Amino acid sequence: MSSTSPAPQRLTGVQWLICVIAALGFAFDIYELLMMPLIARPALAELLGVNQYTDSGHAEILRWTGYIMWGSALCGGTFGLLGGYLTDVLGRRRVLVWSILLYAVSAGAAGFSTSPEMLLVLRCTTFIGVCVEFVAAVAWLSELFPDPKQREAVLGYTQAFSSIGGLMVTGAFIFFVRYTKYFPDWMPFEKSTGFWKYTLASGLIPAIPLIVIRPFLPESPAWQAKKAAGTLKRPSFGQLFQPAFRQTTLVTALMFACSYGAAFGAIQLTPQIVPGLVPGLGALVKLRKQIDGAEEGTAEFDQLLAKIVPLTEEQQSVVGNVQLYQEVGGLVGRFVLAWLAIRIVSRRKLLRVFQLPGLVLIPLVFALPAAGNLGESSLGVLKWGMFAAGLFTVAQFSFWGNYLPRVYPTYLRGTGESFAANVGGRMVGTAANPLATNLAPWLLASLPGLTRPASIAYAAAAVAALVYLVGSVACFWLPEPSREELPE
Repeated sequence: MSSTSPAPQRLTGVQWLICVIAALGFAFDIYELLMMPLIARPALAELLGVNQYTDSGHAEILRWTGYIMWGSALCGGTFGLLGGYLTDVLGRRRVLVWSILLYAVSAGAAGFSTSPEMLLVLRCTTFIGVCVEFVAAVAWLSELFPDPKQREAVLGYTQAFSSIGGLMVTGAFIFFVRYTKYFPDWMPFEKSTGFWKYTLASGLIPAIPLIVIRPFLPESPAWQAKKAAGTLKRPSFGQLFQPAFRQTTLVTALMFACSYGAAFGAIQLTPQIVPGLVPGLGALVKLRKQIDGAEEGTAEFDQLLAKIVPLTEEQQSVVGNVQLYQEVGGLVGRFVLAWLAIRIVSRRKLLRVFQLPGLVLIPLVFALPAAGNLGESSLGVLKWGMFAAGLFTVAQFSFWGNYLPRVYPTYLRGTGESFAANVGGRMVGTAANPLATNLAPWLLASLPGLTRPASIAYAAAAVAALVYLVGSVACFWLPEPSREELPE
């Protein structure tokens, strides 16, 4: 540590308040991002007026799920880039507060959606708030804690709450599924199908404490001092590609894309893979074909529905159980990153702690247990494999929150962070999802006897291997920060 670094001191009450708000923001970021896979089937079945248990209804739901997830990611990335620029122009606190309010209010309003188009629009505005909040929060926190080790610890441990957000949304969904039917009649949503609406509306929660404590949150002292003195330069996207920053901009965007690619092109496909490992898949496929040929409302239809619902619910229960292992793994990974960040000086070495094991392990997890190649042991092994996949992949998201503030000066910090996170991660990296989902049908057609879930597993294995390999190679060109203190 440089001799000019301020000595670490115990956190004040205001600093603890800052950490709580940042942790709350990070937690609800992931809360919102992981919500759609949970509520998509029941929500879109109701909004589209289709039966989710038939093949035709299932296909229509998948089509709209793709629209919403891909469209919201593109909107979030595009407007998140603008949000990073505004963070440098208007200040960290102001943009942070308004971004949290935007995604909280959008989430609350989404619970009142009356059409898939309305849900799409509100998920897009939710994503915009989430994407802007990450950049503003990281810049804000990094500048509020000048001591390098204290800064690394605060950034690492507050970002760890992102994974707690994943556990929170899973718990909230289960709670509303089980207990909505007991809610009083004066509550806004119906008891029978309102559970997905309450899950969406629960995203309004972070806005409540924020409105109360907003006057007590300080602006970044580094940004405010430069603004008051008139020495704060005006940022521009062109400056990111000047010789001083070009390598940093391109390499971090590429590697952020690889981190997102592993999440969207492999890990988030697990809910589509797991049903293939649950006994009864063949019977379920047969029943879906039969129910597609039956007229809704007839005795035949009702009998088939009575058989298909328990099988589907059993599959979803197993999917949730596997996802729980994945979320806990991600939480452990973020805490491990936070602990190592103040002990490993080289940023490249720190990142490789997670990259190299992931490069070997994650493709094997999808190619072996996820594809059903371990027989009856496949599902049990897959749970622990997803724990490891979550650990090695999710920890990398915390890494970027610690790394990026150290390679851009104050006037360009939000803009630089936003380019890596939004252009690299959310706009390019999320393309790994359609890459995998288009590769899977080709594999299904090319390899006789392959089941649809197994084809998705092999596609996920290929995409995971690709993005981890590219990220591991690109790491050789990742610039090491020149000092522990933030650049002015």
